[in-house]
Amino acid sequence: MIISSMTKNGAILALFALLTTGAVGIIHNLTADSIAEQERKQLSLQLQDVLAPNFYDNTLYQDCAIIDDPLLGNKPQTVYRARKSGQPVALVMRHVTPKGYSGDISLLTAVFANGDVAGVRVTKHEETPGLGDKVEMKKSLWITSFKDKTVLDDDDTRWAVKKDGGDFDQFTGATITPRAVVGSVKHAVLFSKNNFDAVFSADNACQVGEP
Repeated sequence: MIISSMTKNGAILALFALLTTGAVGIIHNLTADSIAEQERKQLSLQLQDVLAPNFYDNTLYQDCAIIDDPLLGNKPQTVYRARKSGQPVALVMRHVTPKGYSGDISLLTAVFANGDVAGVRVTKHEETPGLGDKVEMKKSLWITSFKDKTVLDDDDTRWAVKKDGGDFDQFTGATITPRAVVGSVKHAVLFSKNNFDAVFSADNACQVGEP
C-alpha cells in the first residue's frame, strides 16, 4: 500500500517536472528572437554612442574581430570595424582595465584611421557612487574629454591625470578611477594605431544576425 502510494506520488512529481521543463523550453523558444533583437538594438546604441552612424555604412555589430592583446585587457576582446564604401574608417574596441578603485572598468573606444579618438564610453563599472562613477556619461561629461585626442607614443605624458602631470582632470576625492580610465583608453588608441590594418584584414568573427 505504502509502496504503491510512493510510486504514484513519484510518477506525479516526474510528470510535473516534465511539464514544467517543457513549458520553460517553449517560453524560451518563443522569446529567444525577441531577446536577441533587443540585445542587437542595445549594442547598436552603444556603438553609435562612440561613433556616429554617418561615419560608416556597414552593419557595425556584424563586422568584428576577436583580439587577444594586453593593451585591451587580460582576455580576448571584441573589436568592431567601421567601413564606408568598403574602406576602413575606424575601430571600435571593447577593453577592460583592472585598475579601478573597486575592480574592473569596461570601456568602448572608437578610433579613426588617423589615430584620433571618435568617442569613449564606460560600459560597466563598480566605482563609488558620487565619486568614481563620474566616468559615466549620465553622471558627468568628463568621458567626452577624450574626443579628437590622439596618442603620440607610449611615452606621451599628456595621457595622464593632471595630478600626475597630464592633461586630464581628476575627480575631487577620486583619482584612481580617472587614472585607470585614461590609461586604458591610451592603450586602446595605441593598439588601434599599431594594428589598424591587421585588424581589418582578420576574418570576421561576428556571425550575420548575431550581436
